[in-house]
Amino acid sequence: MQTQTATQPDKTDRSYQNRLKPEDQQRVDEFISRGINSVERKPFRPGLMMLMLIGVVTVLSIFSQFLANWAGVY
Repeated sequence: MQTQTATQPDKTDRSYQNRLKPEDQQRVDEFISRGINSVERKPFRPGLMMLMLIGVVTVLSIFSQFLANWAGVY
């Protein structure tokens, strides 16, 4: 019977390490810091967007019902 030696994986998180060369990273940093990319934005809130969408659809539906009633369709 062969015993396997337990090799412990490297437990350091390497996801934060940079894979770019320093000059490439400098170009990326410069690009991010200028123009439209330099504007700080609020985080995207899909819940608020859904509420706004429901509100707009509801208002347009009520308006279309009013127009149909006014035009004598119903």
